[in-house]
Amino acid sequence: MSRVHIELPDGTSRDYSAGTTALEVARDISERLARQAVAAKIDGLLTDVTTPLERDSRLELITLESPEGLEIYRHSTAHLMAHAVKTLFGTEVQVTIGPAIENGFYYDFYSETHKFTPEEFDAIEARMAELAAADLPIRREEMTRESAIQLFRDMGETYKVELIEDLPNPTVSLYRQGDFVDLCRGPHLPSTGFIKAFKLTSVAGAYWRGDEHRAMLQRLYATAFPDRKELKAHLQRLEEARKRDHRKLGRELDLFSFSEEAGAGLVIWHPKGALLRTILEDFERREHLKRGYDIVMGPQLLRTDLWKTSGHYDNYRENMYFTEVEGQGYGIKPMNCLSHMIIYKSQIRSYRDLPLRFFELGTVHRHEKSGVLHGLTRVRGFTQDDAHILCTPEQLDGEIKGVLQFVRDVMGIFGFEYELEISTRPAKSIGSDRDWERATSALMEALKDTGLPFAVNEGDGAFYGPKIDVKLKDALDRRWQCATIQCDFTLPERFDLSYVGADGEKHRPVMVHRVILGSIERFIGVLIEHYAGNFPLWISPVQAVVVNVTDNQAAYARQVFNELRAAGLRVRHDLRNEKLGFKIREAQVEKIPYMLVIGDKEMEQGTVAPRHRSGKMLDAMSPADFVRFVLEECKNYH
Repeated sequence: MSRVHIELPDGTSRDYSAGTTALEVARDISERLARQAVAAKIDGLLTDVTTPLERDSRLELITLESPEGLEIYRHSTAHLMAHAVKTLFGTEVQVTIGPAIENGFYYDFYSETHKFTPEEFDAIEARMAELAAADLPIRREEMTRESAIQLFRDMGETYKVELIEDLPNPTVSLYRQGDFVDLCRGPHLPSTGFIKAFKLTSVAGAYWRGDEHRAMLQRLYATAFPDRKELKAHLQRLEEARKRDHRKLGRELDLFSFSEEAGAGLVIWHPKGALLRTILEDFERREHLKRGYDIVMGPQLLRTDLWKTSGHYDNYRENMYFTEVEGQGYGIKPMNCLSHMIIYKSQIRSYRDLPLRFFELGTVHRHEKSGVLHGLTRVRGFTQDDAHILCTPEQLDGEIKGVLQFVRDVMGIFGFEYELEISTRPAKSIGSDRDWERATSALMEALKDTGLPFAVNEGDGAFYGPKIDVKLKDALDRRWQCATIQCDFTLPERFDLSYVGADGEKHRPVMVHRVILGSIERFIGVLIEHYAGNFPLWISPVQAVVVNVTDNQAAYARQVFNELRAAGLRVRHDLRNEKLGFKIREAQVEKIPYMLVIGDKEMEQGTVAPRHRSGKMLDAMSPADFVRFVLEECKNYH
């Protein structure tokens, strides 16, 4: 029998008989590793742990402690859920797809007669537990496309048939566990007995293959972890996330709303929400002016010819809205860059003028499908803190680093940690390979010089250039895409932008597209959830409420209110003939930072008794001292 030479990650190697499985190698190393191994990498290719080793190879054993192992665990649990659903509902339900996602998985089902409800989750989980306890082996099979099509057609699984018909390969892989079989690339766990802790979380609708013209499916979301302790901790985080949901808090705090009368994905800002937004926008203007940006403004509509020149019409028009005025086509802007380039072209530029930094709080509109709209974090109309830096190639490195420092400063103010990711050229793009290489290299070199770690996201750049994406980590350790830095050699070429260099000749500038907070709407949604609605004093739309104990103090309470408002504080009063405890509780529900209690003692002494929303009482102080107290706490943000 022939032998194979197997190299292990620690640099050691061992020889085995050809056909030895990765699991048998694990057992040869240690019984503990054999119990923990859920998959293998053979020469870098992820595969089942039962895969035989037929040639000299490099072998890495995958455990649940690795991200890959956890993803396999969750994908196998998705199959387990589909198995349970089929045993409970039979031919009444068809299976479609069930991938692993961050912190869990989902599976899409089609049924003409059955509608899933949360009340059924317990029964599905109970059946999943039975199938897991049975420790059913999970086995891979390969068969011809034609045989697989016939197999699933006989089972009445038409969605699986469609998937196989679209596959180009002559053979396909299936996975069986007990009497359940599913189309899948794999790999999977060795058996259902590895699955220990899971929980169904919600049900939602989803179009087949994301096409709104195809059938509506039912998507069961769930989560799974290797042990119950991790699952419990995750479920507690989910419960906290539900409490912090910006859509829920937005209603409760009366910040914003949506209306079907107005249209889906279009935000209506209420007084407190509009004030919160204004505070953030004023902060943005100050921070940009300090860093040498010029504030500009462009129109909402631009002629379609301009969008064709820029490449948006060919590469982005499915996300745009178009209209016609007096026979001339116009596009509602999804981005602000075109107006900024027109400003640049309005006069001859010298190398001495550069860099130019144009900043606009520009409202844009994008055609998002209704199925992906989600509160403030995915809307059709939003405002970006958009800027475009036009500079010489020699200035590019410094400008990118300047934006990275800007991001660091601002995220520090809000208390956000963040991760960085470079997204490279997508399949649908414009520009030369040389320009893309220059742009990508510029972003990477700037990050390397600053010592900031980053990941690479292949093929997810903008159609005109690569980008650095900044992913914020909120209080629940969730990631949110907000800031981005894009490097663009292509649009300056398309719009024939130039500057006169020191040599008296024309040269092409480079363009940096960047946002710091990103969409103001999205960022406010993130802030609401990050702070659970308890905004820091400096951005709270209402910083304090003046409350009287009885009607005897009403006149003095109005006097205090007027004094605080005149000093620039965002304050309101509650002089209703209600019990003090009721008014305090209501202010706490509204998450107002300070309640200024006024009784007879305060009225006699000309003071207020500040109470923080946490319940902490401050020493009595004069209204003027309270103004100074608030301004001192807020001074670092002005």
